[in-house]
Amino acid sequence: MSRLPTLFISHGSPTFAIDPGKAGPALTALGKTLPRPRAILVVSPHWMTREPRVATTPRPQTIHDFGGFPPALYQLQYPAPGAPDVAQRAIEVLRAAGYAAEADPQWGLDHGAWVPLMHLLPNADVPVFQVSLPARLNGESAYAYGQALAPLADEGVLVIGSGSLTHNLYEVRFDAPDAAGETYAVEFAHWVDTVVTGRDHARLQQTMAIAPHAQRAHPTAEHLWPLMVAAGAAGASAPATRIDGGITHGVLSMDAYRFGEIPEAAAV
Repeated sequence: MSRLPTLFISHGSPTFAIDPGKAGPALTALGKTLPRPRAILVVSPHWMTREPRVATTPRPQTIHDFGGFPPALYQLQYPAPGAPDVAQRAIEVLRAAGYAAEADPQWGLDHGAWVPLMHLLPNADVPVFQVSLPARLNGESAYAYGQALAPLADEGVLVIGSGSLTHNLYEVRFDAPDAAGETYAVEFAHWVDTVVTGRDHARLQQTMAIAPHAQRAHPTAEHLWPLMVAAGAAGASAPATRIDGGITHGVLSMDAYRFGEIPEAAAV
C-alpha cells in the first residue's frame, strides 16, 4: 500500500460546522482527492492528557465540548464508526517509540475532530479514532510525537493534526468580514507557509520562538502543536501543499496543509 499523505487542518471556532466560509468547500474538495484510508487518526488540542491515550471506542459519540453557541450546533452528529483494531495498533506504535500509551474505551470525537471532518469527509463512512495530545509539549517534542505516529501512514491510516494556524481567541470578532484579517495573523500565516512549503522543518519546530507575531497569534500554543504532529508524521522530505482557508472572525487563519503526494489512481 502506498504511503498516505498526512494533513493539518484548522478547525477554528465550532461555528465552522454551520458557517463553512472559504475553508469548508476547500476541505471538501481536498477530501475528494484523498485515497480512501483504512481509518482516520485525529490529534486535537481538545483532548490533552499527561500521557498519550488512544480511543478504542467502537462507536464514538459526537462530543459537543463548547458552550454559548447557536443551538443548531448541539444537534449536529458525525456518526462515523470507530476503529478499535487500528487504535490498538496505534498504542503499539507509540509504545515502541517510548510513550506510555494506554487505551481509552470511552472517548468519542471532540469538535476538533468532527467539525472539520464534516467538511472533509461528509459521508462519515470512514472509521475514525482519536489519539490525545500530550499536555506538555514544545515544537520539537510535538514534531517527535508525529514521527512516532508515522508508521501508521504506511499502513493505510490518514493521520490528521487538527488545530488552528492562528488562535487568539481574545481578539475574535464574530461580526468581522471573512476577508478582513488582522495584519499580524496574515503575516504569521505567510511565514508558516514559507517554512512549511520550503520543507524547513527545523525552523518550523522553532515557530513560537522565531516567527513574526507568534505570541500574539498563539497566546497559548496547543492549537499550533497539531501542525508539528502532522509535519513530523510526514517527514521533512514530503512535499507540502497549502489549502487556502482564508481568515475568519478577523484573526483565525483557516489554512490547512497536505503533506505528501496523493497517488493518482487512488482518489476516492
